[in-house]
Amino acid sequence: MLSSLSPCPSPNLLFSNSKPLSLNPNPRRLSFPLHCSNSTTTSTSTSTSTPATAVPTPSTDEVPQKRWRQRKFYPGEDEGICEEMRFVAMRLRDESAESAESEAMEKDDENTWQPSMEGFLKYLVDSKLVFETVERIIDESTNESYAYFRQSGLERTASLTKDIESFKEQGFAIPEPSPPGVSYSTYLKELAESSAPSFLCHRYNIYFAHATGGVGIGKQAFQKLLEERKFEFYNWEGRKLEFYNWDSDPQVLLKDLRDSLNKLSKHWTRNEKNTCLKEATKSFVYLGKIVRLIILL
Repeated sequence: MLSSLSPCPSPNLLFSNSKPLSLNPNPRRLSFPLHCSNSTTTSTSTSTSTPATAVPTPSTDEVPQKRWRQRKFYPGEDEGICEEMRFVAMRLRDESAESAESEAMEKDDENTWQPSMEGFLKYLVDSKLVFETVERIIDESTNESYAYFRQSGLERTASLTKDIESFKEQGFAIPEPSPPGVSYSTYLKELAESSAPSFLCHRYNIYFAHATGGVGIGKQAFQKLLEERKFEFYNWEGRKLEFYNWDSDPQVLLKDLRDSLNKLSKHWTRNEKNTCLKEATKSFVYLGKIVRLIILL
């Protein structure tokens, strides 16, 4: 009966100095009497005891949720992967400009850009190996992603073959591909098998770099060599290398290439795009080593 139950212990007794309270090590498991009544309360209930009420489980709305954090957007992301790569190229260009400025303070500018015929031929041979590797992969691969970039009009293998043959007819010894070109060609083959986004990133930057900055560097070096070594060339006055000639405007061809790559990249995950941006940096490093062959003896 409820009237016979012992009253709830008074708070003063719990913390009395006469008899210390033995606390449970686990504060969530402190034991108190299951049935206790207030001495001032009168009950008219029957002898049937009422079961203890279960502690209500908090609803999902009351459970603290993880704070949603907005994903970081990359510069140029709204316009496509090619615009993102452009920002990467701009950052690298600024870093290279600072490095070149510090080097120019230590060296005479006239001595930093002296092309050699041997170096220029190495540059053409290594460039041919790289373009040939890329174009063969695009033409022969069964990967559907590569089929969108066939016969773009930017291909350079045939042009380089003609130029190298012309130098050979002039009596120049044609060198074998050097380490920068061989290592880049090997890397492109491996990349084409493992990651289409990464390989296509290199392909885009190879054509972009050649059709923009590469043309100016190559023409300047070739013209300087013609002026310094006229006696070694026969009937080459006013001649232009096929490497720097296209059947149509290369800027229009590059725009078509950008549009195709941007459309394809919409199906890539953000991780694949991030990997592509990292490969963009590598492509500039590889290409830079090949261009520097021009000034090497």
